[in-house]
Amino acid sequence: MIRRAAVILVGALVLVAIIVAVSNPSLVGAASESASREADNSLVRSHSPILGPDDAPVTIVEFFDPACEACRAFYPLTKKILNTYPDQVRLVVRYTPFHGEVSETAIRVLEAARLQGGFEPVLEALLARQNQWAAHGSFDEAAILEIASQAGLDSAQAQEQLDSPEVQAVFEQDKEDVKANQIRQTPTFFINEEQLDPFGMQELVDAVQREVEELSEAGGGS
Repeated sequence: MIRRAAVILVGALVLVAIIVAVSNPSLVGAASESASREADNSLVRSHSPILGPDDAPVTIVEFFDPACEACRAFYPLTKKILNTYPDQVRLVVRYTPFHGEVSETAIRVLEAARLQGGFEPVLEALLARQNQWAAHGSFDEAAILEIASQAGLDSAQAQEQLDSPEVQAVFEQDKEDVKANQIRQTPTFFINEEQLDPFGMQELVDAVQREVEELSEAGGGS
């Protein structure tokens, strides 16, 4: 008798759950939708290039222009931070075309490299030889593609990707997010959604270190 009552109770609970799901389907997907929103917002989009582990607890978001000399100067520092905290920190790159056509072309090449699975080597090659394609306002599209090709970009495939709807959508979305976050200069950094202010190299190092230490303390030092 008790077993039969338990079965009836379980059945009733299942029926109630089904009724709730049908009458309010938004509740069913609430958790997954929340996770999706967390991973896709004006600071971090699902298409954003990531250096470091995807699940790192500390996220550096950099609004970045490949033609920006300051961005080039900061890159060795961000790499050093990633190497210092290989499991705790990731870098999310947001495209910020503040130098006009030269920035836009380099960004499209970087996005083609991301689609081909070779973002990081192409990024590093373009920054290392930035003065060959973006020095003093000069613009050499052929040099950008040549440098990227030497770093592993499939140039024939890239030619089809540069103006593709997919790359254009990424470009437009990042420009909208630059406006939404009121970005005025590159690089601009956010550490776990907090903008780096005051701005500086040592300030970036210190801010990341604080986040890592706070998370370590919260986790009992693990």
